[in-house]
Amino acid sequence: MDGRVKVVGQVECVDGASLTYAEFVDRFMAPNRPVVLTGLTASWRACEDWTLPGPGDRRRPDLSFFARNFPSPLVQVADCSSREFTDQKRLEMSMQEFIDHWVGDAHGGSSAGDRESSLLYLKDWHFVKEYPDYVAYTTPTFFVDDWLNMYLDSHPIHRDSDIANHKNEINCSDYRFVYMGEKGTWTPLHADVFRSYSWSANICGRKQWLFLPPSQSHRVFDRYMRSSVYNLNDDVSEKLFPEFNKTEWLECIQEQNEIIFVPSGWYHQVHNLWNLLYEDYKVAKEYIEDIRDICDDFEGLCQRNLAANTGMNFYDFFIFIVRFALANVIELYHVQQPEVATFSTETAHHFVYNLKSIRNVASKMLTTEAFTTENLRSISEDNRNAFSNVKQILEEESFRRLLVILSKVYEHIDRGQRICLKSSTSYQKSCLSVICLKSDCNVVDHIISLIGEVCVPADLVTLIDSALSDG
Repeated sequence: MDGRVKVVGQVECVDGASLTYAEFVDRFMAPNRPVVLTGLTASWRACEDWTLPGPGDRRRPDLSFFARNFPSPLVQVADCSSREFTDQKRLEMSMQEFIDHWVGDAHGGSSAGDRESSLLYLKDWHFVKEYPDYVAYTTPTFFVDDWLNMYLDSHPIHRDSDIANHKNEINCSDYRFVYMGEKGTWTPLHADVFRSYSWSANICGRKQWLFLPPSQSHRVFDRYMRSSVYNLNDDVSEKLFPEFNKTEWLECIQEQNEIIFVPSGWYHQVHNLWNLLYEDYKVAKEYIEDIRDICDDFEGLCQRNLAANTGMNFYDFFIFIVRFALANVIELYHVQQPEVATFSTETAHHFVYNLKSIRNVASKMLTTEAFTTENLRSISEDNRNAFSNVKQILEEESFRRLLVILSKVYEHIDRGQRICLKSSTSYQKSCLSVICLKSDCNVVDHIISLIGEVCVPADLVTLIDSALSDG
């Protein structure tokens, strides 16, 4: 970094194979600290298939393997030498074209000097969605409680036809990405999608990371908090970014087979999503405030713009948290039954904590314009039923799949396994919780007795309060 930023410490490195889930939460996730984890990738197929022997014990990418086995029609590539607004210029090309550019003049391509001026970085490749039968890795236990990807594995992110489109749905289909780039490729300064935590495994090569604590994030913005520093390698203008020189960074060089935990501004994912949505909503609303009086559906326009700009709007988000609230209520109901006594009290605490987190967010939504009676009349019936009709939700196949995933995740965490094992076990019963031991489970009747409809955030608060008081 040539001394352009002030590095005050190194990211801690820990043997992930000897770390328990509870220790990880206490030491890193809850206090929001980055960490490098070793010892978790030895069994990964990607580590063998995607690499070739290199000098010493190092590996190098097997580019021809990708060209042969993953001939994606188009992949998204960033040109590291070209800026477009607040990001690098994005291109689309075939995997073979990307590999040919990387290899360069081996087949009569561009010279090394030309390639230096146009470094291409394959980004945001939805590999898991494109090649679901190829299991490149298994998610470490520390990261299996991933609500966003759990949800997207069974639900669309949008339901309104005027928001959803093919390209939008592909871009929001999941948040499991593969990145590939030669030496010198880089990513502009940013926070991760939805301001959530993330994890990144390095299969081969080395990668430098710089972390800025959330308490200092305001220092990379201009005085109006609208634009931020783009490239830490540049000479950052003190006039434009007067606080930048006060930033203090943590550094890490990530080696092959190491996993890095990238923390968020908050411990729990739901908080990140709502805070981001609300801030982006205020910006979107302010931008078109001058047409409020002549717009027939001003709030609807704000929500459509929010979905286009951020990837989700308030109604999408409410559908998301209603479904997770119901799934957690079902699991909490089961762990409190005498016949499920083999599960630890810690498992029950997970569900209680989740429900309290959702309740906290729902409480913040009580006064939002989107959920006034007038504005709710203007949304589609499909969208409204997606969060309000509790009985319909509980009968949906997509919800049942979500419940199975959530149930297995916490069963897995409770057992303290190191690696999340995929399972296709089918349970021939009305309730799909994997910890339910009853053939005639009445959990659906139990939930309906708590509340029949969740029309507004206040109803969700009521549902959660009722479920928690039952325990």
